Amino acid sequence: MNVISRTTDCGLSGLRKIFGILPNCLQGALKQRRDDTCLRNRHNLSIIQLKNACSAISDSCLNEIMTFTEWQHKQPILRRQLRFMLGLDPMPDRTPLHATTTCTMERPAYRVEKLVFESVPGLYVTANFYLPHERPSPMPCIVYLNGHWPSLDGAKTGFQDRYLWYPANGFALLVIDPVGFGEVPGVHPGMNRLNHWHWLSLGYTPAGVEVWNAMRALDWLQTRPEVDSSRIGVTGISGGGVMTQFLAALDDRVTVAAASCSTYTIGTQVAFGLVPQQCDCTFYPNLFRIDFPEVLALIAPRPLLILGGRKDPIFPPAGFREAYQRAKRIYGLFEQSSSAESQSRIRLVESGQGHTDPPKFLDETHGWMCRELLGQSKIDPCSEVLSPRPESPESLRCIERCPPSALNYHIHDTWIRRPSLVAPTTHEDWLRRKDELLNLLRTRVFGWFPATEIPFKTRRLTASGGYTRDFAIFGEYEFESEPGVPVMVRLLTPRDRRGPVPFIVWIKGPEDHVTFPDLDEFIPLLRTHALAIITPRFANQKLSGRDYACIERTAALVGRSVASMQVWDVLRTVAWMTQDRGLQTSEIAVYGRGNFGIVGLYAAVINELIGHVILRNPPTTHFDGPALPTVLRDTDIEEIAGTLAKRRLTLLSPTHSAFGLTRRLYDLCNASAALQCTMSLPEAVMADVARRKPALGHSEELKC
Repeated sequence: MNVISRTTDCGLSGLRKIFGILPNCLQGALKQRRDDTCLRNRHNLSIIQLKNACSAISDSCLNEIMTFTEWQHKQPILRRQLRFMLGLDPMPDRTPLHATTTCTMERPAYRVEKLVFESVPGLYVTANFYLPHERPSPMPCIVYLNGHWPSLDGAKTGFQDRYLWYPANGFALLVIDPVGFGEVPGVHPGMNRLNHWHWLSLGYTPAGVEVWNAMRALDWLQTRPEVDSSRIGVTGISGGGVMTQFLAALDDRVTVAAASCSTYTIGTQVAFGLVPQQCDCTFYPNLFRIDFPEVLALIAPRPLLILGGRKDPIFPPAGFREAYQRAKRIYGLFEQSSSAESQSRIRLVESGQGHTDPPKFLDETHGWMCRELLGQSKIDPCSEVLSPRPESPESLRCIERCPPSALNYHIHDTWIRRPSLVAPTTHEDWLRRKDELLNLLRTRVFGWFPATEIPFKTRRLTASGGYTRDFAIFGEYEFESEPGVPVMVRLLTPRDRRGPVPFIVWIKGPEDHVTFPDLDEFIPLLRTHALAIITPRFANQKLSGRDYACIERTAALVGRSVASMQVWDVLRTVAWMTQDRGLQTSEIAVYGRGNFGIVGLYAAVINELIGHVILRNPPTTHFDGPALPTVLRDTDIEEIAGTLAKRRLTLLSPTHSAFGLTRRLYDLCNASAALQCTMSLPEAVMADVARRKPALGHSEELKC
């Protein structure tokens, strides 16, 4: 040992001696302060890891595409993935629009038709259609997609200064109300304001509905003889700009696009802390780790104008400049493959202003549309007409009252098609279904799980274990669940047991025991069982609504959720116990309360070494339970629990009568005895299923 090492060891030994002679109250206060510091450190490191994951997606975006041939191969894959994440794969049926013109207004330069149509049966879309008087048919048409303008008469009433120039200067114009800000309102800010976390489990974003409404609007325009459907321009600002880019990326009928104050990269949004300020329609549940420049690249080689303000607080220049540069390179591949000047088909225009359309942006957009749709660089100044005066909001209203049976109010819960979950009729059918579910979990819901080996980097912490040391050998540790993400585990092993022992992994949430050690529930087991108490990331303390929303929505940008990261932490804990600690186990059980029990359930489904799942007061559906990306599109908790058969599943609840589907699946596998319902944790752990009378017969309801 060198001098420095001896000095360090002596210093630590001296500190321990000093600490040992301090009064107990002071020792407790110092330890609590240290624990609080460690807790904050683990929390902050977990957030940093999420930010780094977002930055990594942006840093690598489109880098692998070097040739036009590579892009031709990649483009349909990206488009299909984007459709899926927007809830448009499969596409809804193109049902009759039942389009109705409720009123017509005549103005000096144009006629205004007030339009209502159903993009799917019961989903009402309100819009205003402008037709110039002095323009021969068929004429080019501009589709204006509105941003978020709260109004009882629809958001279309708030952007008239942006779009009235078009019908006054010879363009047809269709102005569409968005979801949540239309005359028939729906819920728009569901996750960022209303805690609708089941949206993430559904894979729902309002952007999917808005893009579909716009696609159906294009269907309707194709029925109008006055409109040349080969010359369609789409534009909008903010949320309307985001929808402009999504629509153009997914629908080739869009001839030209111009998006204002709405272009970004995931990395810059997270780095600047902008995720809490964005509406849910800005993002998608990013299962395939697609960044926004890839959305822009899907528009190539059709003309795309990007407009951004250097003082825009929510779409800052670092984001729109990087997105433009990365998409521009893909546009350049089209130029190399043909004689067309494709490089000039994408352009970035900046202003020194903020989140708004200054006159410069409007002029640039007008010129862009004229060049691409009229074949001229701009309108002749002698014939150009200035934008007319805006109409009063109520004059643009399309309907007098909202239809009481409209789907708009709850489209967020019905938009995603969900399967009817029933037990198969044969065991063979269930085995096939089970394989489908396991593949779904591994490749999509948990598709982000690291594929490479991660060193544990275990660090032992200083902790006595309190009175638990009288019953078991105690140790408090940190290990890395992902690189740079420490997770704390408290490990208790029997003093006098030799050889393999049964192991319990307790997944501890912020509402479980406030202090440690409070192990009354576990004390009867410490003589015979080993216990690992894991506090997975973001479970150390109860988060405020705003903090949780920021973390959950940031996780969604990299295809994750808080619960899916906690599932990984549990899997890593099992691996840490057996690989890093070298513990020999005769059985591994996971235990958790509420949502944390469901975290353990999914960990067991992924890792068959976990032979017993114990759930205390669990939710039965992801509508109420933890969010896992898109899981509700294919399954739900009760069916997932059935995949454990013939492993043990125990419910701790005095009056639990749910999990009927789970019971039927256990029955189908001749494993009804493995599904138990008990009143306490010791009963659940100590029960010898083979020698007990089955708690659940084939004809019994799951009650206790």
